[in-house]
This record gives sequence, C-alpha cells and structure tokens, in this order.
Amino acid sequence: MTEHVTVIGCDGRPLSPEATAVLGKAARVAGAARHLDAAGADLPPTTERIVIKRLDDALDQIGAGPGPVAILASGDPGFFGIVRALRARGIQPAVIPAASSVALAFARLGLDWDDALVLSAHGREPRQVLAAALAHPKVAILTGPGEAGPERLGTELLSAGRKVYVAERLGTGDESVTDLATRPAARFGEPNILVAFDPAAPSAVRWLAGHPGAPHGWALPEEAFEHRDSMITKSEVRALVLSRLGPAPGRTIWDIGAGSGSVAVECARFGAWVIAVDSDPAQCARIRRNAASHGVYLRVREGRAPAVLADLPPADAVFAGGGDNEVLAAAARRARPERLVVTCASVDRVRAVRDLLAEHGYHADGTQLQASRLTALPGGSLRLAAANPVFVLWGERRE
Repeated sequence: MTEHVTVIGCDGRPLSPEATAVLGKAARVAGAARHLDAAGADLPPTTERIVIKRLDDALDQIGAGPGPVAILASGDPGFFGIVRALRARGIQPAVIPAASSVALAFARLGLDWDDALVLSAHGREPRQVLAAALAHPKVAILTGPGEAGPERLGTELLSAGRKVYVAERLGTGDESVTDLATRPAARFGEPNILVAFDPAAPSAVRWLAGHPGAPHGWALPEEAFEHRDSMITKSEVRALVLSRLGPAPGRTIWDIGAGSGSVAVECARFGAWVIAVDSDPAQCARIRRNAASHGVYLRVREGRAPAVLADLPPADAVFAGGGDNEVLAAAARRARPERLVVTCASVDRVRAVRDLLAEHGYHADGTQLQASRLTALPGGSLRLAAANPVFVLWGERRE
C-alpha cells in the first residue's frame, strides 16, 4: 500500500509553500490534466505524472507504485472529493485544502450559506437531487452532465420561482457567474456549481448548517391547519401515515385527494418534495395557504385523478386518502412508488385495496385505528370521546 499520500486542493490561486514543498518531494503526482499543467513549474522533471480520467483506474495506479504521492484536486478535497475514495481503499492521506467551489460560488454572489443545502448531482441520481432542492429555500448543486446538468436542474428551479445562478471555472482567469433568468437557453461546460435560492425566504440565525432536520413535532393537531367541515386526516391517523410514507429530503411524495393538505404539509416539513393533487379549486387554495403558514414548499396540482397523474414526475411514495381502485392502480403504474399508503373508512374497501396492492407487486399490510380523545366534563372530570375508526393500509414494493 502506498504511504505518504498528500491531497492538495487547487482553487486557481498560487499553491502555498507547504503544497509546493510536498510537490517537490513527490515521486508521483496525480490529478486532472488542467491541474497538472498548472503545477508544472513546481514539479521536478523526474516526477511521474498520473492523469486522472477514470477515478478507479487512477486509484489503482496510486495504490500500486512507490511514494510519496501528491494528488491535485479541486477546492476542498474532503468535500464531495477524492479523500473519501482514498480512505475507502485504506489510504489515509494528509490533506492541504483550498476553498471549496461551493464556498467560492456563494462568495462571488455575496451570499451567506450556513442555511444552504449542498447537493451533488455528479454521478448521482438527479431526480433525488432535484426533489431535495425544490423543497429547500437555498441550495448549491455540484452538477454533472446530461440530466444532472445546470440546464435541466436550473430550469426546474426557475419554474419554482427561485433565483438561479451558474458558476463556472471558479478560481481561474475565465471564471463566470451567470444569472440563468437572463440566459435561459445558455449551455454550460463542466464542472460548475448551481446556486438557487428563494429571495423572499426569511433569514434567521441558525445553529445547524444545511437542512434543519426533522421538525420538533409532527402529527400536528387539526387546529394547526385550515380545513373545511373537519375534512382533514386526524392527527393519530396522520402519525401512522407519515411513518409509512417515510418523508425525507430527496424523496418525492404524491398526496392524491389532498383536501386541506395536512399530510402533504407534514411531509414537506420533513424535507420531502410533495405534489398535492386535488380536483377542488377551493381546496387547492387552502393547501397553498396551509403550506405558507408552515413555511414549507410543495407543488399543488389541480385536477381529477387518475387523468391528472399522467404528467407528474415519478414518486418514491404515494398517499391516497380513500382513493378508488382506478386511482390507486394508476398511481401504482405511473409513479411506481416504493410505498403506497391508503386510508379508508369503510371495511368493504379493505379487501379490495389489499388485493390491488398485491396485484401490483406490493407486500400489503394494514391496521385499524380507533382513537379516543380526552374531553373535559363539567366539574373538572374527564371522559373519552371516541373518534370514527379508520383503516390504514400500506404496501411496500417487493424487490
């Protein structure tokens, strides 16, 4: 195993004396061609150069030969960088970091970023990255080619009302920062950083960087939401539904027949990207007001299921409050979610829903919830007031 591996961060500025000294003693130096070219004057003529094209191949070379080895990497190599890959192979490098590209991008825009969610779409699933970005007021995305590029991701974030900037070649002589709204048809090279934020989002002093984590409480009381004639998923039921849906950053959830949007809003409070579907314009307006009152982002889609589901992006989980079999079947086919959760009041619906879940490849299970709430009586006594029983059924897709 190669000993004495040092990773040096590069941000376009001259290398530090410490980094230059490491390069001068290195038997081999690895890095992208642009980094090796930039460091050429600091490399002795006898130094072997390893151009990193495919990371695994380069790591094989790094681990096979003699040391000491220096590796040139962009920005802070411990931040979505090569340090993790080295340690996974049992190599424990020394690190001389530079400013990360994310820090540089926010600096160029004059923005604070302790409240930003930092995401990488490079070599990852762009749908998951986009879902997390849409649900958060401020993000930075390390982009990749194709669907993971700033053109595709930036367009979606612009449509959601965000200010979107693309920062290219940061730290070099030809760096640029582009307001995507002024050049919506622009094409960008790689690598780059996409920064998106909601300029209307309130600013607050934080103690935790990035996503704030799970909310302080969930299964909120019905009074926490505007609703019509008690047409709202009760808090006890909502608690179980949330546990089966598994809302989290990067997950997309459909709430079909969302009504007041209590389930949709609660999922969004966990950081999920939620699409709330309802055919009633008044309910759609109510969902938007509830989302605004809880400070969360979601998309409201007005229309009647199942037809309205046809143009929605795939979902990781779907909730249908009493949806009929046609709607459930369409959701299973169109979204192909990992999890599908249904509530119904009628016992007659239970077997039909369970059979439908099994037919579409889900392991089906369920329970009946019948809660009794404490209610005050005159004179200070208490009694239990029974709520109507509800069946909660769920399916998890079989591998």
